Amino acid sequence: MDCDAFYASVEKRDNRELATKPVIIGGGRRGVVSTACYVARIRGVRSAMPMFQALKLCPEAVIVRPRMDAYVAASREIRQMMEELTPEIEPLSLDEAFMDLSGTQKVHGQPPAAMLARLVKRMREELRLTGSIGLSHNKFLAKIASDLEKPKGFSVIGKAETDSFLRDRPVRMIWGVGGATQTALEKAGIRQFSDLLRWSHEDLTARFGAMGTRLYYLARGEDKRRVSAHHSIKSISKETTFFEDTADPDLLDGHLWRLAEQVSDRAKARGLAGRVVTLKLKKADHALVTRRHTLRDSTQMADTIYRNARALFDQSGIAGPLRLIGTGLSSLGSAEEADRFDDLLDPEARIRGEIERATDEIKARFGSEAILKGRALR
Repeated sequence: MDCDAFYASVEKRDNRELATKPVIIGGGRRGVVSTACYVARIRGVRSAMPMFQALKLCPEAVIVRPRMDAYVAASREIRQMMEELTPEIEPLSLDEAFMDLSGTQKVHGQPPAAMLARLVKRMREELRLTGSIGLSHNKFLAKIASDLEKPKGFSVIGKAETDSFLRDRPVRMIWGVGGATQTALEKAGIRQFSDLLRWSHEDLTARFGAMGTRLYYLARGEDKRRVSAHHSIKSISKETTFFEDTADPDLLDGHLWRLAEQVSDRAKARGLAGRVVTLKLKKADHALVTRRHTLRDSTQMADTIYRNARALFDQSGIAGPLRLIGTGLSSLGSAEEADRFDDLLDPEARIRGEIERATDEIKARFGSEAILKGRALR
């Protein structure tokens, strides 16, 4: 189940004045689009698009800053509804999850399709939020099916029709096949699933390595990954791909702060903290650069994540232009012993931490727009 334009839908639900208006979730005019409602998408607005360009396409759009606390609360309510159907739930994000409904028909007296229809009906009536369903015999096909008819979609790919369904579809439908991989596949004459079927397993792995093995089996609609309800979160990360490559230092710094905030929000919502801060950069030539720094103590604070990611960026010596920037936390654990702020080399860390905690309380009480740092406007 994949919610439809989740952040924007929550904003429209909570503010009736936005119901019929194009809504963009994101930062200031120099920021980027986090997500947009379908009214704005019709006008060409897309995630990660620079805000100034989005406003050129849709000048009447209403810009709303993200309210992670509201999105987390809505996600938890949806999760409770899912748990009434099955305990086997694997969340992918706040607004998307796999569910294994094998064997549940005997418990509920209904086939999976009927239970999923009831789920999205409850979401619409009780939470005033919508979602799209993808039902199939494995995770790969269920993911594809969920994207076929958004918004409010309900698509089923049966086992018997898998081959005929995939044959003439573009390989870009494969989850994880980005621009660089797609270009490499096209150079090999692979554009559709039918093209992949002409390659042997040996030739694909020789040409594409581990990705070749994955492509071989997915081309045949085979995916043995199980829905893992107890899958532990190994990392929390957030990245953004620019609509146009940029080397603007202020713009890059603003992006890095907003990404650190989003990683921090997710860590705080889950009660997690991490000891490794990661910086991810993709240059204009698609070359990927990754840097990591291990902290003495684990953290979930946006200020700490940002400062360490910024230091990694400065040490990388890469000025741009960049196609993508991202940051994240790994080596995760409980936040109980995190952020002790006893670093003698940074005596102001405790003060910054107290300010951030106070800021979190203000946002929780008055909304995410009640207070923000100046660098968030870059």
